[in-house]
Amino acid sequence: MKIWVFAESEGDNATTATLELLTKAREIGSVECVYVGANVDAIAPQLGEHGAAKVFALDAGDGLPGVIGGAAIAGLVEAEQPDLILFAQSGDGRDAMAVASAKLDRTVLTNGVGLAADGDTVTVNAAIFGGNTLVDTVFDGPKPYLAGIRPKSFVAEPGGAGAGEVVRVDSVDAGRAGEAKVLERHVEEREGPKLEEASVVVSGGRGIGAEENYKPLVEDLANMLGGASGASRAIVDAGWVPYSKQVGQTGKTVKPKVYLALGISGATQHMVGMKGSDNIIAVNKDPEAPIFSVADLGIVGDVHKVVPALIEALKNRG
Repeated sequence: MKIWVFAESEGDNATTATLELLTKAREIGSVECVYVGANVDAIAPQLGEHGAAKVFALDAGDGLPGVIGGAAIAGLVEAEQPDLILFAQSGDGRDAMAVASAKLDRTVLTNGVGLAADGDTVTVNAAIFGGNTLVDTVFDGPKPYLAGIRPKSFVAEPGGAGAGEVVRVDSVDAGRAGEAKVLERHVEEREGPKLEEASVVVSGGRGIGAEENYKPLVEDLANMLGGASGASRAIVDAGWVPYSKQVGQTGKTVKPKVYLALGISGATQHMVGMKGSDNIIAVNKDPEAPIFSVADLGIVGDVHKVVPALIEALKNRG
């Protein structure tokens, strides 16, 4: 089975989500990439190390990478005949899969958290009903199959291969959407690691009481632990913190070594985004809070008392 991965980058590095898809794809079949960016010489060796034998590359300039990438995929399919095309559910990944779906007239299975193949049968495992139920959906109809996969669904591991062959692709016709230009880029300001890549994540929920409590309870503890601060959807919707901090089905999926949930009741929407963490510590004054059902360590108590005591203990340890 020939599998394509729509590859993305940040600076001179392939995104973690791309490397996760490559790692999973090479378990199933032979792997190639379609990459849109200006720095293919830096990116291609990373893609090759994780399984890509070939990289179809083009530079979108100041165009939208997802739109250009989707058009490029559609233009290459007839000659290259991939069986399955995988996209990370990022902004550019969603653009690319939408354009490819429209141009190829293929259905897309989205929000995948698992992937399996048996011969020509490809199955995508996805969460539905707010994460309450996992379903397996089998592709039917003509290939290529298109699937969108949530980041952190797989673990990125290098396979020891060298840089794959780079095939330069001429400019493609993406229609009117291809005329859109990126005029400015705004980089999110943050201290510490990215939320989805941090080994420690401290998240706050409505139980912290008020917007002004987020920094002293959540951010300060995260900084002391060398981690990232997150949030439940409830306080994002309330405007206490920006959407970029949201953990959950409609936010970011995280799999840190340690996840601290402070004042988070544990709605299914939130737990979908963090239940794969290695160690989950929950602090909530409600002993019946659903978050305790997935916690490795639960503290029934007031976060306004527990967290300051924890911060003080960490300070005393130096």
